[in-house]
This record gives sequence, structure tokens and C-alpha cells, in this order.
Amino acid sequence: MGRQVGFGDLGPVFWSAGLPPRIVSFAYFVVIGGSVANKQRKLWYLIGGALVIAFLAYGATSFKNNLTPYVSFDEAMKTASRVQVAGALVEGSSNYVDEDQKLHFVIVDEAGVEMAVRYSDVKPANFEEATQIVAVGSWRGNAFDAENLLVKCPSKYQGVDDDPSTHNEEA
Repeated sequence: MGRQVGFGDLGPVFWSAGLPPRIVSFAYFVVIGGSVANKQRKLWYLIGGALVIAFLAYGATSFKNNLTPYVSFDEAMKTASRVQVAGALVEGSSNYVDEDQKLHFVIVDEAGVEMAVRYSDVKPANFEEATQIVAVGSWRGNAFDAENLLVKCPSKYQGVDDDPSTHNEEA
């Protein structure tokens, strides 16, 4: 039986192949792993690479967890997960209790489906003038519990006259 060749035995193997001593020492250096400084550098590269991968994984999962999809009213009523619904405020449906900071209102989507919404926080400014309300939360019981409200108000730059043919073209 032949004996196993260890790293220390590679020098004579390379020399017997007729390679110059400089290439033999470089091959020996590469196979063994080099100097202590080189090993430390490799260790830092591995640690740095692991940290980069860990931060990318954390960022991807955080992004996915904060992603809240827009769904229809029907879909929102069927799921207990956090979603976004959008609709117009039904005129006269809002009821705000100052002492409890509770807002109850109804929104209607483009298909005419209505949804009751509960919100437990300060009533947003210009809430009654909103052209669209986006509620972020989940369906609980008989109403949508909103954690956040995004209120879209009419633009102060929106003109009264929306017909472009009536504008004066002289400048």
C-alpha cells in the first residue's frame, strides 16, 4: 500500500515534474493557503460576505412584510391579513367621538359596494372634503379596522373650469 501524500510532500512532487522553483513555491503557497495575513484576509472576506447576505435577506423579508396589497372590498372581507382598500366617503356617514378618538364611516368603491370602517385615532384634517380614502388594516367582525388612513383631498391647484377649449391661448 502506498502512503497518502500530505501538503508537506508536494514540493518534491512539483520539482520532479520539472517545474522551476518559483512556480513550485507559488503552488505550495496556494495549496497550503498562504501566509497568516492571507488567511486573515480570507476570513474577513467570508465575514463580510456573510454580513452582506444577511442584510440582503433581512431587507427582503422586511420589504415583503411591509408590502400591503390593494384589494377589493369583497377580498378584504374574506381575509384576516393586513390589506388596503380604497373608496369614496359616503356623504353624511362619518361619526367621530372626540373623547375616545374613534371615527366610524362608510366608503363606497367604484362598483357601488359599501364598507363600514372603524378608525381609532385623531380624525384627519379635511376628512369630510376627501375625494378618496385609503384605509390600511384588516376586516374584523362587521367592519374594517383601519390602522392608517390616507386621505386624498381635492387639489388646490385644480381649476374650476376643466374644459381646455375655453382657455385663453394668448400668453
